[in-house]
Amino acid sequence: SIIIIKMNNMRLYETNRGVLTGRSVTLSDTTFHHKQKDKVVSSFNRYSVGVFYTWLISIFKEIFLPAGYPDSVSRDYLPYQKWDTLQAFTSSITNALAFSAILEGMGVGDEKASVLSATFVWLIKDGVGMFGRIMFAWLHGTDLDRNLKMWRFYADILNDLATSIDLLAPYYKSLLLPITCCSNLCRSLVGVAGGSTRAALTQHQALNNNMGDVSAKDGSQETLVNLVALICNLFILKTIKQDRLLVWTLYVLLTCLHLYANYRAIRTLNLKMFNWNRYVIATGYYFQHRIVPSIEFVNRTEPLLYEIRQNITCNIGIEFRDHVDD
Repeated sequence: SIIIIKMNNMRLYETNRGVLTGRSVTLSDTTFHHKQKDKVVSSFNRYSVGVFYTWLISIFKEIFLPAGYPDSVSRDYLPYQKWDTLQAFTSSITNALAFSAILEGMGVGDEKASVLSATFVWLIKDGVGMFGRIMFAWLHGTDLDRNLKMWRFYADILNDLATSIDLLAPYYKSLLLPITCCSNLCRSLVGVAGGSTRAALTQHQALNNNMGDVSAKDGSQETLVNLVALICNLFILKTIKQDRLLVWTLYVLLTCLHLYANYRAIRTLNLKMFNWNRYVIATGYYFQHRIVPSIEFVNRTEPLLYEIRQNITCNIGIEFRDHVDD
């Protein structure tokens, strides 16, 4: 049955299917007024919070996501960006630890340290890095588009290697120059490989002739992550800088998380163009099962750290029937 409440002179009468039940409650005008007012205020507050939350989400999307999202980007855009954000955050923190170690190795805070020697070390390591960028682009520039995933993962491994080398600087101050040169050489390779593969990745993700927008929003996302990491670094360096065991423990944990996030980010990519690895996997699956594999399957099984080797003989300008069994 439906119960209807009627009000007459601040008296509430209960009815059941239009028939009075005989039950009634008397309320003072003040009590009723306050209850109604509290109900209106509560509804207004819930409505205001909902509107503000919706507005905040829309502004966030407008600032950090490409225009027309999600239709203007590939389907793997958001899963990749989630893991890429995590790896960028962990990398920012470990790089801050490495930078602090380099400054300590150069003698910052030590009255006996020479400004001239520190400047000399800094200039030499930058020069080695510049030379490394030129040589790496010359030797592997044409391979960066083809093996995007492999070189992106290599870049992350080299970045972690450079950080670990930098952390050795306070222990071996007499070897500061080779240590900084070696770490900066690794970072120069990271810059070339990371920047080039990012451009190729942006081309894959942009579906609406919006490479510029996708690239710009990716930069905004990375800047926001670095800003948050900067705040964390201020606290971390002030808290654990004097305890080297804690520094190394934090570095190992963040490096493992960084590599895992990079692996997951690369595995979310479903590239639609053939490279050698994807071609071998697709054709091998087809000849074995007589079914064309899906893009997701080929990308999921593609190796990340090496290129599949195949012994293939290429004969040009011969009769086709000479190589077809009767």
